Amino acid sequence: MSERLTIRLFNAQQGYQAVKDAWQTIKAWLTAGHRLVLEVKPERRSLDQNAKFHAICSDIARARIEWAGKVRNADEWKVLLVSGHSVATKHGSEMVPGLEGEFVNVRESTARMSKARSSSLIEYALAFAASHDVDLRETQQWIDPETGEIA
Repeated sequence: MSERLTIRLFNAQQGYQAVKDAWQTIKAWLTAGHRLVLEVKPERRSLDQNAKFHAICSDIARARIEWAGKVRNADEWKVLLVSGHSVATKHGSEMVPGLEGEFVNVRESTARMSKARSSSLIEYALAFAASHDVDLRETQQWIDPETGEIA
């Protein structure tokens, strides 16, 4: 038995047929005595979205904007943008004491974001960059020259 059955669903008709087809595999596994977990969830962010977001973080870092009295690197901008986006979209933020007494922002994982949530984060980061006059050199490859929108 293969360990996993993964089916990407795109529309209602294809989804219905995929579920019907999957039932044959599921039924065989259950009949053979296997215990299963059925999980249906939105598709996670794409590698393209990940690359776009990291390019924006790099562009913001290259702009040498000071935050809390210090110029921040791309990794720090990632944390700041994800945290800000979480608060701005009413998902909230939690600061907890760390293991050594420092404060840590326990934030959502970008790797676990849905495509829609990741798109929202990219829009938030682009808005931040625009409001701080950041030159989006690394991000430029994804910007549609006609509309100025990120593709």
